[in-house]
Amino acid sequence: MNAPDAALPTAAASERNKGAILEVLRTLLPAGGRVLEIASGTGQHVVHFAAALPALGWQPSDADSAMLPVIRTRLRAAGLRNIDEPLRLDVHTDPWPAAGPFAALVCINMIHIAPATATRALLGGAARVLAPGGLLYLYGPFREGGRHTTPSNEAFDASLKARDPAWGVRDLDAVDALAAECGFARTTLVRMPANNLSVAWSRR
Repeated sequence: MNAPDAALPTAAASERNKGAILEVLRTLLPAGGRVLEIASGTGQHVVHFAAALPALGWQPSDADSAMLPVIRTRLRAAGLRNIDEPLRLDVHTDPWPAAGPFAALVCINMIHIAPATATRALLGGAARVLAPGGLLYLYGPFREGGRHTTPSNEAFDASLKARDPAWGVRDLDAVDALAAECGFARTTLVRMPANNLSVAWSRR
């Protein structure tokens, strides 16, 4: 494997959380099949996961076209054969990949930095592209029972809304309800470092 390009944009949060997320995904993902990643960003997560789980095929995507060459360069530097070329995918507007069904969908730190409509669009798209029994995995901060779980998450939520009033930490009960409408049942909740959650649903 080639060394990653140090000049590429790097998200500090992705470096901090990729190991902990991988340990959860090891327990959830199937032994084989294809995984669609939504909001791949810099590509740090998908490269880390694909290197550790070579029996799975990975499809990165991002709504920001400017990130696609970053992801592409990081993939080539990593020299991995189980990652497809990144796709532009805005869950609201862009066609979802036709090359499915996927065994799993992974989305990390996206729904709180997007309008609430993105959560519904994400879940609806996942229902279309996941195989029956397929896994939907979300990672990030959530409110529980309508309340923030920590003062730091409450402050983070306020900072998000100051940047864009449509953004904000989502309530897990509301996400569960949307997931059920789209044909999913929650199977997993793991409390993660930095007051985040790993949450997974199965497509019925």
